[in-house]
Amino acid sequence: MGYDLEKVLVVGISSRSLFDLEKENEIFKNKGLEEYKKYQRRHEKDILKKGTAFYMVEALLNINKLANKRLVEVVIMSKNSPDTGMRIFNSISEYNLDITRAAFSGGEPLHLYLQAFSVDLFLSKSVEDVEGAIDFGVASAVIYDPPKEYNPIIDEIRIAFDGDAVLFSEESEKIFKEKGLEAFIENEKINKDIPLNEGPFAKLLKVISTVQKELPTEKNPFRLALVTARNSPSHIRVLNTLRSWNVELNEAFFLGGLDKDKVLKAFRAHIFFDDQDTHLSKSSKVVPSGRVPYKS
Repeated sequence: MGYDLEKVLVVGISSRSLFDLEKENEIFKNKGLEEYKKYQRRHEKDILKKGTAFYMVEALLNINKLANKRLVEVVIMSKNSPDTGMRIFNSISEYNLDITRAAFSGGEPLHLYLQAFSVDLFLSKSVEDVEGAIDFGVASAVIYDPPKEYNPIIDEIRIAFDGDAVLFSEESEKIFKEKGLEAFIENEKINKDIPLNEGPFAKLLKVISTVQKELPTEKNPFRLALVTARNSPSHIRVLNTLRSWNVELNEAFFLGGLDKDKVLKAFRAHIFFDDQDTHLSKSSKVVPSGRVPYKS
């Protein structure tokens, strides 16, 4: 019987999100594919530096060791050719990352293969690839450059989410943008007992919740946080929504428009997902961050 990826948390990640490949990407953009291939072959045994999502991936894979069974799978996904992937797998081996699966599509859109690998979360530095994944119904984010000074927690996996347009649909955020704060607050008061519709990362949160239930309480390494611009009284609808989904977060911060970066630095997130660059331009300087685009 074949291995069933639908029973675990599957993260599809681009090589540029896992490792620092910015120099190589510049060669590709400025000198073309052939020069890029030649460079990668010449440096095949040179181990790549850690990229933005490295610590998140490392922490997720540690869950398998804690559980003594496979609850997380990570798949390298790239539009490069298989030949140029040799350096990637050499670096994976050097860092002792338990990654055995890969999709090198040779220029084909990656979102076409997400379903084949049962991907729950896709991370890439390519806006085009991420937008394709979002339109395909997969939680996905455009990864920012790594923070210069970042000290991850080793024995936990800390993930922070924005609320509207990330965990929840953008319907309430749209009211705020079009009609202002007072209309937004009034709408949330009226609908406080009506759960918000699911956003692009709702399913991912539910998958993580399922994985958590497979772990002993005393060994649960997940620490999940909501970091949102909402405040009282609009927080009531958020909490009621999470209850209706039967998921629990460890921490929640209702900031009422305050900057998020200080909270995220204190939380020490392995990754933070938001839909607005105004927040991410600051958060990405202190914790690894990814932007969640809207469906086209």
